[in-house]
Amino acid sequence: MLHFTANGKLRTVAFCAALAFGTISHAAEPAAKPANPAEAQKMMQHMMSLMTPELKQKVQALSPQSKQTLTRLQMLHDRRSDTLTMVQVMQEILADYQRMAAAIATDNADMAIDAAHNLAHHRLPRGGLLPYMPLDKVKDETVDALLVFQDMVEGNTLRLADAAKEGDMAKAAGYLGPIAQGCVACHNYFRGQPGISSNLVPKK
Repeated sequence: MLHFTANGKLRTVAFCAALAFGTISHAAEPAAKPANPAEAQKMMQHMMSLMTPELKQKVQALSPQSKQTLTRLQMLHDRRSDTLTMVQVMQEILADYQRMAAAIATDNADMAIDAAHNLAHHRLPRGGLLPYMPLDKVKDETVDALLVFQDMVEGNTLRLADAAKEGDMAKAAGYLGPIAQGCVACHNYFRGQPGISSNLVPKK
């Protein structure tokens, strides 16, 4: 369960939700080919080669379980870019979300399914997920939070696709809110409102 302060900042992530993730049906995860240990190791080695020494040190300090979880999450995405930034990937995700909403509003199940699967299998930016986190967020607790956000966004997106396949567009529409909530919660956890300048006096 996610808790917010009045100003919308994420205050805590109840990690019982992350533990409960293990009981969530695997149908809620983006489908991926079975993990190949050699391929996973090659992917992680490539990502590590792009990291600064400070980030590498943080990654190496993660628990073995957290490292395995991160590898699994990133292996779910076989579309990876060596040029795109996280902001550009988020722009692609937003476009897919808007396409899902348009499809539901126009009763276009095929379009909703296509957009949902594209979002759930979104591209990874250059270096994977970790380089775009604040250094103080690269820790075991953050990996637990990623599991929660992954189910809120990608899990609900695939549930939306399943509802569209059943022809139940009203049910599909019900997932749009939880997906957006997952996006906002993840953003608040990692970076707050974008574009705020440190050269301005904070709002009271």
